[in-house]
Amino acid sequence: MGRRVNVAGVGMIKFAKPGASEEYDVMAAKAGRAALQDAGVRYEDIEQAFVGYVYGDSTCGQRAVYGLGLTGIPVINVNNNCSTGSTALYLARQAIEGGMAECVLALGFEKMEKGALGAKYDDRVNPVERHVDVLNRTQGFASGPLTAQMFGGAGREYRWKYGTKRETFAKISEKARKHAAKNPYALFSQPLTVEEVLASEEVFDPLTRYQCCPPTCGAAAAVLCSDEFARKHGITKPVYIAAQTMTTDLPSSFENSMIKMVGFDMAAKAAKQIYERAGVGPEDVDVVELHDCFTANELLTYEAIGLCKEGEAEKFIWDGDNTYGGKFVTNPSGGLLSKGHPLGATGLAQCTELVWQLRGQAEQRQVENARVALQHNLGLGGACVMTLYRRDS
Repeated sequence: MGRRVNVAGVGMIKFAKPGASEEYDVMAAKAGRAALQDAGVRYEDIEQAFVGYVYGDSTCGQRAVYGLGLTGIPVINVNNNCSTGSTALYLARQAIEGGMAECVLALGFEKMEKGALGAKYDDRVNPVERHVDVLNRTQGFASGPLTAQMFGGAGREYRWKYGTKRETFAKISEKARKHAAKNPYALFSQPLTVEEVLASEEVFDPLTRYQCCPPTCGAAAAVLCSDEFARKHGITKPVYIAAQTMTTDLPSSFENSMIKMVGFDMAAKAAKQIYERAGVGPEDVDVVELHDCFTANELLTYEAIGLCKEGEAEKFIWDGDNTYGGKFVTNPSGGLLSKGHPLGATGLAQCTELVWQLRGQAEQRQVENARVALQHNLGLGGACVMTLYRRDS
C-alpha cells in the first residue's frame, strides 16, 4: 500500500424489488448525495468518479453523476458482474493511493428486471462459457436458473464430500433474516425459521427459494480521500482501507470441481493476500460482509477466507460462530439474501455497512467494539474483491 486511503463518507438507499424502484439515475444521485453529506464535502471537491453497473447502456455512469453536478470530471464506467461495486471501489482506492487524486467518488447502482439472471447477447461468445463447461462436465444441465445450478451444484458437491445436512444451508438464511430484521435498509426483514426456509419452493438442491438472493434495484456510494484532504476538511479518525486485493480465475477454476468453479480458490487467494498485506489474521476480524448470493456460497466462503477450517463450516454454523455472540458476525446487514443484491451497488452497500459498524453507527445491529472489518465480493467470470477496513481508536 502507498498513501493511506480513507473512507470519508458512505451512503445508500433502501433497496427495492424490480418494478418498484425509481429510475437508476435518481437512485444513484440519492446515494451519492448521502455519501457526500456524510463526508461533509461538496461534489465540486470530487476529482474523479468510478461508477459501476451491470445492466445498462454505455455512459449510464455519466447520466447518474450528472444528478450531482456538472463539473467535467473524469467518469469511468465499471462492469465486473456481481463484484462491480467493489471493483469501482478498488479503482477509486488506486487513484488516491497512487497520488492521482485527493478525493474521489465510487458509486454503484442497478435497475434490475424480474426473474433470474440471463445472458443479454446470443450472437457472441458468452464470458462464462468455460464455467458452463465445468457445470456440463461435472453434473450436466438441469432445469432451473443457471447461477442456481452453479452455486447449488457447489453446495451439493460439498454435501457429498462432508455429509452436510440440508438444514445447515437453511440455517444461514434463518440467520440472514434475523440480522435483516434490524436493518431499515433491507429488502426482506420478516424472520424465517429453518423449517420455513426448507418448505419454500426448491430451486436446485440443496437450495430453496429463500436460499437465493432476489433480483434487486438500488444504489450505494463511498467518498474516498487522502490523509491530507481529510485534515484540510476536518475529517477526524476516519475509517480507512488497511488492505485491498482482487483476484481472478485460476487454472483450478476450470477443472472438475463446482466448488472451485464458483470462486473458492479466487477467494482463498484473495484472503491470503489481504491478511498478509494488512498484517492480521482472520482471528483479528470482528465483522464480515461476504457474498451470500446463495446460502451455499456463504458456507463455502467461511472456509475460503479462513473463518473456519475446510470441512468445519457445518459446526461453525450450528455453534453460532457466524453471528452475534460467536467468533464473527457475518452479514449483520442481512446480506445479499435479505438486504438484496442490486449487482452494481452490492459491493458499495457492503462497504457502507462496514463503515457504519466501525464508526459505531449501526444501531440495533451494532457489533460491539468492532475495530477490524472484512469485505468479500464475488463476481463469476470472474473477480473476487476483498477489502479490510480499520479505524484508529
